[in-house]
Formats: sequence, C-alpha cells, structure tokens
Amino acid sequence: MKVLMINGSPRANGNTFTALHEMEKIFAQEGIETKILQIGSKDIRGCIACGSCGKNGKCVFDDIVNETAAEFEACDGLVVGSPVYYASANATLIAFLTRLFYSTPFDKSMKVGAGVVAARRGGLSATFDELNKFFTISGMPVASGQYWNSIHGTAPGEAVQDAEGLQIMRTLARNMSFLMKSIALGKEKYGIPEKEPFQRTNFIR
Repeated sequence: MKVLMINGSPRANGNTFTALHEMEKIFAQEGIETKILQIGSKDIRGCIACGSCGKNGKCVFDDIVNETAAEFEACDGLVVGSPVYYASANATLIAFLTRLFYSTPFDKSMKVGAGVVAARRGGLSATFDELNKFFTISGMPVASGQYWNSIHGTAPGEAVQDAEGLQIMRTLARNMSFLMKSIALGKEKYGIPEKEPFQRTNFIR
C-alpha cells in the first residue's frame, strides 16, 4: 500500500514536516510505503477555469501538478499538511490541490484522505476544515485521530515539544492504516459502492 504525503509548507524541514514525519514512522511500522512531496516553496499558479483538463485529461500548466497526478492515482491514501496563514492553508498548497483534484479524471473515491495542520497558536481548525473539503467532494473517506489533526510550533523543529500533537499524528497514522487495509479487504469481498449517474442541479436555470 502507498501513501502520498504533501508538505505544503515552504520550510522543507519545519513543523509541518515534523508532523508528517511522525506519521511516516508509523506507516513504516504498518508496512505502508510513503513519499513526502514538498511543494510549499514551488512556483505554482492557480486554476484559471479554462476547461482544457476536461479535454486533455491534464492541466494546461505543465508543472508539478501534472507530475504528481500519476502518484495520486496510484496511492491508497493522501495526507496533506499545511502551516496556518491567516486561519487558512498556504496559498501555494491550495493552488496545487485545486488544480490536482480538478484536472485529474480518475476516480478518487475510497482513497483515504487526511489533513494535518501546524501553527503557532490559532487558525488550526479552520485550516483543517479547508483541507478536508478536497477529500469529501471526491468521495474519499477521511481518516480521524484522537483530536483535530493539529500540532503547535513556531520555529522549525519546535513541534517536537508538542507531545500531544505528536501523539495525535501517531494515532492518525494508525487509524489511517487500519482504514486503508479495511477498504482493501472490503473491495475484495464486496467491491466498491454503486455510483448513480451524477445529477447536476444549477441554482440558475
């Protein structure tokens, strides 16, 4: 099994990484392969709603978004980590996620998603909610831990002092591992849930 981990912080070894790395250690114990992709410092522009991805199956901007698409399709779980900026995720990360989720045509349902957030003090729950919306609109089960998936720290590495935050990450990784393995067994025995034809209802007709 594979988990793709997205580090949305511009600091490759900052507190967001500390949280992801704590999860990574548990995934290794569970026999799950991981890859951490650090995108927070890259030049990633936002979606321009051009519709080219609907015709070509990939984003019109040929950058790390298109490079990541195959890894996203192949993974069983996706962990997205972000620092908190003004009670929101890093704008670079949101641009990346918006284009990645919208431009990829493959079925994302039953891939397990988890959002992880790091901050000095506040804005954690708002950012956590923001990340979860990418999963729930795509039919991805959301893994939970023992609390909201957050960790505290300001200076790089400071999060190692947040004993509760680190425990949250370990619990989350164990629960996510169990959920991914359970879904794999469920697919073998029951298949995947039936999908009805999509009913698109616009408010203005």
